[in-house]
Amino acid sequence: MTVKIKMGKISYINAFPVYYGMDHGLCPQWLELIPDVPAVLNRKIKTGEIHISPISSAFYAMNHEELLILPDLSISSHGKVLSVLLASRCPLDQLDGKTVLLSNESATAASLVKLIFARRDVHPIYQTGPVNQMNHLKNSCDAVLVIGDSALTQPWSYAYPHITDLGQLWLEMTGLPFVFALWVVRKDVVKQTPEWVAKAHDILLASRKMGDDKIEAIVAKGVQTLGLEPRQVQEYFDRLYCDLDAPKLAALDLFFTSLFEQGILESRVTIEQFNPENY
Repeated sequence: MTVKIKMGKISYINAFPVYYGMDHGLCPQWLELIPDVPAVLNRKIKTGEIHISPISSAFYAMNHEELLILPDLSISSHGKVLSVLLASRCPLDQLDGKTVLLSNESATAASLVKLIFARRDVHPIYQTGPVNQMNHLKNSCDAVLVIGDSALTQPWSYAYPHITDLGQLWLEMTGLPFVFALWVVRKDVVKQTPEWVAKAHDILLASRKMGDDKIEAIVAKGVQTLGLEPRQVQEYFDRLYCDLDAPKLAALDLFFTSLFEQGILESRVTIEQFNPENY
C-alpha cells in the first residue's frame, strides 16, 4: 500500500542544498512538497497539515512531545550565518526599555534574541511582526530581528548601524555551533507508517548528498534568486551546515536548557530522534 507523505520545504535559499536532489528527480509521487516560510511550516506540522518538515529548532522544543527529529539534518552555522541578524540603532546593552521588533517567521531566532538579552540582564520591549522591507519600518523600532533572504539582500546597516550576527554571537557565548532549524516528523505519523517515514528520511539524505555534489549549481541558483554577487552567495553556503552531528546536538541541548532556565520555555526538553528500528 502506498501512502501520501506531505513534506514542508523552507522557501529560503538555505534549504537549497537539502532539497536539490528532490528538485532534480528524487521526489517520488507519494511525497508531496509544500513550500513556505518557517513560521507557516511550524503551524502546519502542529496542526497535522504536513507530516514531515524543517521547522525552527525552538518550535521543536515547544512541541517536542508530539515530534521526533530526523537524524543528520539541520540548518546550522559555526559562527557567522549571515542570514540571522539583529540590527540596532545602538549597542545591545543599551536596548533596555527600548523596542525590539522580532520577525514572525522564525521561533528559533526570536527565542535566541530573548535568551541573549536575558543573559545580559537587558529588558527590551518586544514586538512581533513581518520584517521584509527595511524602508517599511521607518522609525518604528530601535532594533529589529531580520532573518532569511531579506537579511542577505537588504542594506540594514544604513538604518541600523549596529549589526549583530546571531550565529557568531552564540559561538562567542558558548564555543558551539548553532542549530536554527531541524527536520522533524509527527509521532502519530511514525506510529502509523514508520517504513514510509524511513523512506522519506533516506530520500532527504540522498537529496542533500546530491546537493553537496552540485554546490556550484546551488550557488548559481542562489545568485539568480537573490540577485547577489556569486562571491556573496558562495560565502553564505560555505558557512551553512546541513548535518546534525554530536557538537550540534550538544548545542541544541544547551540552547533548550538555557531557554528553560530563563523561563522562555515552560518545561525541559528531551531530544528524541527517529529510529526506524524502534518500530
